This record gives sequence, C-alpha cells and structure tokens, in this order.
Amino acid sequence: MERTMRTPIIAGNWKLNKTVSEAIALTTALKASVVDVNGVEIIVAPPFTALAAVSDVITDSNIRLSAQDVYSEDSGAFTGEVSAPMLKDVGCDYVIIGHSERRQYFGETNESVNQKVKAALAHGLKPIICVGELLEEREAGRTEAVIEDHVTGGIASLAAAELLSCVIAYEPVWAIGTGKTATPDQAQEVHNFIRGLLAKLSSAEVASQIRIQYGGSVKPENASELMAQPDVDGALVGGASLEAESFAQIVKFDS
Repeated sequence: MERTMRTPIIAGNWKLNKTVSEAIALTTALKASVVDVNGVEIIVAPPFTALAAVSDVITDSNIRLSAQDVYSEDSGAFTGEVSAPMLKDVGCDYVIIGHSERRQYFGETNESVNQKVKAALAHGLKPIICVGELLEEREAGRTEAVIEDHVTGGIASLAAAELLSCVIAYEPVWAIGTGKTATPDQAQEVHNFIRGLLAKLSSAEVASQIRIQYGGSVKPENASELMAQPDVDGALVGGASLEAESFAQIVKFDS
C-alpha cells in the first residue's frame, strides 16, 4: 500500500496544559483555522478536565477528540482513574497510550500498555500506541531492540482487525521537548523498521495499512520534510499544538 492510501494523522497532545476556558479558546481558534482542510485526520488531546468542553466545541467539525491516557478496567475502586467507557461517553475517538512520560514518571510498562490498548479497543476507542528510545539507548545502538520490545509488548495478542484500529507513534525520547528532532532520514529509518516489524508480527497487508506517526519536537518548520518520508504517516505534536496557529500550520503541512 502506498503512503497515499494511508490518511495522514496529526494529533496535538496538550499534556498538563490548558484550563477549560483556555481549552475552549484554543479549540475554537483551531476549528476556524482548519475548517477547509481535507484529507488529513486532525486530533486534539486535552487533559481529562477539558474533554467535555472541547468535545462540544468540535461537534460537527473535522477535528477528532483524544484522551491522553486510560485505565485498563471499566469501573471499580480505582480512585483517580478514568475508564474507556467514560472517555467514549464524553466524545473521544482516540486515546494516547504508553507515552514516554507515562513510562518515565508513572511506571507504565509494556504489560500495562497492552492492557490499556485492549480496554480501549473493547469500547471502540482507537489507541495511539507510543514507542521510543532514550538517548543513551540510541547511543548504545539499541534503538531497534527497544522499539521491537515496545511494539511487540504493546500489541501482544491483538487480532489483525484490532491492529488496524491502532496508530503507532514513534517518539524518540531524546527529541521530546528538547528542541532536537530526528532527521527525516532517522525518522524514516525507524518508521520503516516498525512497519517491517508489524509485517512479521501480523502480515504485510496489515502493516501496510497501519499509520505510524512521528513525535518529537515537531514544528511548522520541519513538519513538511518529516511528512514527506514514505513511512511517516503523521505527527504527534506536543508544544506546537498549544497554539492554534502553529498547530494549524502543521496540519497544513502539504499546502
């Protein structure tokens, strides 16, 4: 399958930013800026507290809603957690799972990622599964080993139909919030490796259809060059998604 057959997917991960009123203002401005964009899937991922308000703003627009995390159980005595049915109820189509910050600060593991992926899929949410290596791992020549570990663990025991609902986000941890960006060639090399790995773990047909995003200091200045790579199907954008203008420019990478 050619890259042209995979719809580009640009997602803005707001992380721990934006009050409800700020979220409404940002989304309202973004909606106006991207109203004429076709052929690109646009996603925003506000904090939990702003999901409902943002959902209202983007109703009947070309913007989809994502959460930044989900718990693996549907309900119960799990203080502070948010379940897949709750996210679906508030209007989410996607959920980010296994972000490097969740691994680094909150003890996320391949096993917990896999449990959350299955919980999301069970309720019709599409997981954006994050994988990526630390700087010391890249310098030690372990990039592919780390990526293989993350991908294999994250999608363990998923059926082909379930895999097709997933997005993989490659985020080199050394490039997140540092201003450093993997070169287009570096990004393509890892994205191509991930696609080959997916073909081995499932099938070439499935691998050709799964979208793989790049995440790591994506900005308007580098988005077009990254997106020009044959296996880079989108971007998971951090800081640049907190301003409507900069995120809209990334969404319009090919205009």
